[in-house]
Amino acid sequence: MTETIEQRPPLPPFTRDSAIKKVRGAEDGWNSCDPQRVSLVYSPDSKWRNRTEFIRGRAEIVAFLTRKWAKELDYRLIKELWAFTDNRIAVRFAYEWHDDSGNWFRSYGNENWEFNENGLMVRRYACINDLPIKDADRKFHWDRSGPRPADHPGLSDLDL
Repeated sequence: MTETIEQRPPLPPFTRDSAIKKVRGAEDGWNSCDPQRVSLVYSPDSKWRNRTEFIRGRAEIVAFLTRKWAKELDYRLIKELWAFTDNRIAVRFAYEWHDDSGNWFRSYGNENWEFNENGLMVRRYACINDLPIKDADRKFHWDRSGPRPADHPGLSDLDL
């Protein structure tokens, strides 16, 4: 019997183009707000630090993302490559969301990612700050039924 090895291309070592593709794939996955789908890009024993939470493995990732998207409504995220090397990628990101009282926020942050040879993320370190914004100050406008359209401005284009 042959063991199936999970792979999530692009695989390391990364080039600029493959790192950008990895970042956009992560953005699209997170914008789905589907915890199970998102968890599959992480190794089964992945380790996270997200703000002040320490998360281990896919089951905890699913639980974390389920809580997150129950609170952060109408979530829209943009990620941008900051730097990369062989099996690591650094990104900066911003996302907009509102709470159940209609208060809007833009959350800014940076993530450091480390991948195994199969392209699964084994470590994710995230630092995030939340800024209250008015509905009129929102910049992320696209239909929530799909990923950010290719012609929607990115973070640098929006001067974020």
